[in-house]
Amino acid sequence: MSVPDSVIGMGDTTHPKGVAINGRGDSTAATFKWAALDTTIRVVDSLSGAAVGVSPGPGRLVARVGSLTSNPAVVNVLGPLDSIAALGRTRDTVKVSTPDSLSDSLRVQAFSGGTVSQHRTITLSIDFPPGGTGITLVPGNTIVTRGPLGTAAFYVQLTGVRPDSAVVSATATYQGVPVTGSPTRFVVVFLP
Repeated sequence: MSVPDSVIGMGDTTHPKGVAINGRGDSTAATFKWAALDTTIRVVDSLSGAAVGVSPGPGRLVARVGSLTSNPAVVNVLGPLDSIAALGRTRDTVKVSTPDSLSDSLRVQAFSGGTVSQHRTITLSIDFPPGGTGITLVPGNTIVTRGPLGTAAFYVQLTGVRPDSAVVSATATYQGVPVTGSPTRFVVVFLP
């Protein structure tokens, strides 16, 4: 059994997968009955295993075939994301030596209930120059907070004609609503 979405938010759904194996180690057709062992998750469809995050914390799912029960798979349910903030500087100056020059690491931190929070998606957008001309974001337009500080890092990379500066916004939402601190803006100044 596996749970592709082992970290979900409250109200989000995970869809576990399972394969029944016979005594010879071959997969065999079987109908699973899925169940939750904890109150942090609730199975909404016992045949598909679809389970919803109900409250923050770890929850365990099991699959049953007849009298056999799988080992539990853990699903961690995250509490509501309530804010983000810049971690470190929001202004950086880059001396351009090559067309691929990068800014220093620009970092965002996420919080849930006043505690740093991992596995949160932060959306990035280039506010200036218009259309992002001459720059790109590394690793891309979305980043995920990780580590014990609940941080996500990104860089501004020069890819074309050097603008004098770049402004990038970092935004996080919870249930479609921007959280406190969104957007957090970063300014990168490019020097020749």
